[in-house]
Amino acid sequence: MGKITGFLEYQRLEEAHEAPEQRKKHYREFHQHLTDEQAGIHGARCMDCGVPFCMLGCPINNIIPDFNDLVFKQDWKEAITTLHSTNNFPEFTGRVCPAPCEEACVLRIIDDPVGIKSIEHAIIDKAWEEGWVQPLPPEHKTGKRVAVVGSGPAGIACAQQLARAGHDVVVFEKNDRIGGLLRYGIPDFKLAKSLIDRRMEQMRAEGVEFRVGQSIGIDVPAKKLVDEFDAVVLAGGAEVPRDLPVPGRELEGIHFAMEFLELQNRRVAGEKKVRELFATGKHVVVIGGGDTGSDCVGTSNRQGARSITQFELLPQPPVERDPLASWPYWPMKLRSSDSHEEGCSRDWSVATKSFKAKSGKVTALLAARVEWKKDEATGQMKMVEIPGSEFEIPADLVLLAMGFVSPMQPVLDAFGIEKDARGNAKASTDGPGCYATSAPKVFAAGDMRRGQSLVVWAIREGRQCARAVDEFLMGSSELPR
Repeated sequence: MGKITGFLEYQRLEEAHEAPEQRKKHYREFHQHLTDEQAGIHGARCMDCGVPFCMLGCPINNIIPDFNDLVFKQDWKEAITTLHSTNNFPEFTGRVCPAPCEEACVLRIIDDPVGIKSIEHAIIDKAWEEGWVQPLPPEHKTGKRVAVVGSGPAGIACAQQLARAGHDVVVFEKNDRIGGLLRYGIPDFKLAKSLIDRRMEQMRAEGVEFRVGQSIGIDVPAKKLVDEFDAVVLAGGAEVPRDLPVPGRELEGIHFAMEFLELQNRRVAGEKKVRELFATGKHVVVIGGGDTGSDCVGTSNRQGARSITQFELLPQPPVERDPLASWPYWPMKLRSSDSHEEGCSRDWSVATKSFKAKSGKVTALLAARVEWKKDEATGQMKMVEIPGSEFEIPADLVLLAMGFVSPMQPVLDAFGIEKDARGNAKASTDGPGCYATSAPKVFAAGDMRRGQSLVVWAIREGRQCARAVDEFLMGSSELPR
């Protein structure tokens, strides 16, 4: 504990960022990492609790009190070593993670939590600036070959760990660039793609081979991977979006959110002849209140939408958390993103009933207000439409951002893998044979196994799966779990 009274003396500091009207004019990142002095103040607020609940709240169990203390002492080089010991890509989590660690912070009970995410952001940015992030190639090669299908955070975390263990790793990606959701799902104003590129260069220097434009089961037979590699890891995303089966769904102007976001990411990357799908001058309605919906709001604002409305089926959460009922767990409370700050009308407990059209194009959305009541027979909460609450709003572009139901089924089918009730690859995370699927020498991790989740959970599963694969190949493993 660097400063015993730090949490009493210092207030939480927020990262400097551009004003909404300025940042809406571009797609660049607009948050600046903390200065060395500011980060030190954040570190001083850490109480170095006897039981660090922040570490329990963090899916990858970052050693948070330690790097907080190191930043307070301005020992940045040891801080990045500590951070990298549990997290392969802190530049990703330091930007896009919702920071469950902060909600589990003991200081959170009575005050604003330690700014753990901001400290992480500052550590990794300084490490890159100082040239401390270098390739870590293995001292010895094992002669074993591993195929990793999918280059999102789970896939590349798994690939990097396996390469450092001495295995020859090949990452297969169906798109034309590496990164998965990081590349094509998250907007550039939240995560600059140059961050992915420089990690790819590090991984290439460590021995990882990347093959793009390789759709497993189509371009590359599943059997070919099983025959040519000693192990196969399926680490694709949960890419099947939840649809909205209401009258008018087939109309022009109604799209899945990821379709809209991917096209803009491709334009920002400088790709030519990208299909046109813009919010410019349109009444935009985003259905779904999560992060993907928020990304649609931010992108629509930058494209110059005429109006933006975001609907959520569930009731509006409370503005403040219930301190007795939530800590140290993730609290149910109202969360507003930077994109919401840039301009958006939000509404809750709204169910879409149908769409109106003119000449085959959507022009309006018909909705109704709902309330949630407990079903006496099942004890579960049930949605009930409020009589007479129907209303209509103009809609030229409707973006469906209601989450994802499962990974792409053809990939799992190609390997003949047993699935769980939700259509994910069935594999345990504990005990002997963890992360192994029902198919011999085929493993699964990330959204492919657990379903739609966070980047930080994907990194955790990728790392743990790498250890399981290493044990499978070598009989034991020195990789951290």
